[in-house]
Amino acid sequence: MEETGKRRFGWIKFRGRELSDGYISQTPKLQFILVSLLFPMWGAAASLNDILITQFKTIFNLSNFASAYVQSAFFLGYFVMAIPASYLIKRTSYRFTIVVGLALYLVGSALFFPASAAATYGFFLLALFVLATGLSLIETSADTYSALLGPERGRTLRLNISQTFLPVGSIVGILLGKYLIFTDGDNLKTQLAGLNASERIHFGEQALQQTLLPYRYMIMALVVMMIIFLVVQFPKCKPVIAASTHKDSLWQTIQDLLKNKNYRYGLFTQFMYVGLQVSVWSFTIQLALSLNPALNERSASNFVIYSYIAFFLGRVLADYLMRTIPHLKVLLAYASLGFLAIVYMLIDHSFNGVYVAILVSGLMGPGFATIYTETLSFVKNPQHTETAGAMLVMMVSGGAFWPLVQGWLADVTGSMSLSFAVHLLTFGAIAAFAYRYLRFPVKD
Repeated sequence: MEETGKRRFGWIKFRGRELSDGYISQTPKLQFILVSLLFPMWGAAASLNDILITQFKTIFNLSNFASAYVQSAFFLGYFVMAIPASYLIKRTSYRFTIVVGLALYLVGSALFFPASAAATYGFFLLALFVLATGLSLIETSADTYSALLGPERGRTLRLNISQTFLPVGSIVGILLGKYLIFTDGDNLKTQLAGLNASERIHFGEQALQQTLLPYRYMIMALVVMMIIFLVVQFPKCKPVIAASTHKDSLWQTIQDLLKNKNYRYGLFTQFMYVGLQVSVWSFTIQLALSLNPALNERSASNFVIYSYIAFFLGRVLADYLMRTIPHLKVLLAYASLGFLAIVYMLIDHSFNGVYVAILVSGLMGPGFATIYTETLSFVKNPQHTETAGAMLVMMVSGGAFWPLVQGWLADVTGSMSLSFAVHLLTFGAIAAFAYRYLRFPVKD
């Protein structure tokens, strides 16, 4: 029924008893902290995309729609690798899958160097795709692992606590982009306007070299994290399956999961949530620049920093509220207020819209973790946990789809403010999910 970790690889052992359902009798604090520290690592990578969209849009002379390919390449990497990640977890362990993910993250970061030398948009998109395949392995492991590292009753709170680390990484990523990629002075569009063809090429090459600097620091951090995960011992968190129990194939597991209508609805809601989060953050800088052309990219990036701080505070408040209020009630309240905030943004096209976008970030707080753990609770067969978690991570493909939709709407309407109308749909879907399972809870 349990393993204490005495025979595990690693010098630093964990405390706690592994239970037959995959949970732990008590949360191993060091291991939980280390898993939680993975969350800011993908937060930093994702927030740098918000910088890259703005940088590439001007340097490569892209439309809003085309600049959103940055997010499409990134989140398609997540989508492609999520199911292989679940297979790897099943065959090996969460810890091994995390280490492989960190290695791919490192390779993707290193590819920025030849991409900068080639100075082609497609090469950068390839680097982001490879980087994201590593992040898919890490997040597929960490989201489910965080929920499992302790008693079952605390799974939602644990994942919300781990998710609280995410905006810390996002802030670090945006600060690296602000000071290492963006420059002082006029915005890029103004600087390029006065240059001839050869000068524009030279300017663009120098600007692309600036994109390398944050990834140098990220490579160093990745090496350190890989070493830590190799020397610290971690529980397996795998359910005990009796020898006589039939073990489903991966394809059979996927089929069974997709027959579960509540689980399917959770997948859809997670797709909408991630689309909301990625789209809002992708276009906050563009929103600020469009509403105040006197701003440059470095100063406009401050509003993304404020957005991440709001997201962090919104999540901390949600964690506090969930100690006494059902988590779905908290999610419903946040999503309903977010819907109203978007309505206000569509009415008032002044610079107030930027501050509303910051508020919207705060109202995303409890979204991912609450939808994730609630949807995972619809899965009753412990054999399906890893694959169910992987398919939920695949729904970050919403981050590949919704920025394209919002970018297209901005190009068609000529208004970045009006493009935020798409989030009436995303916030509406989240509110509907929370209301449905508050009104009609799924019985065990």
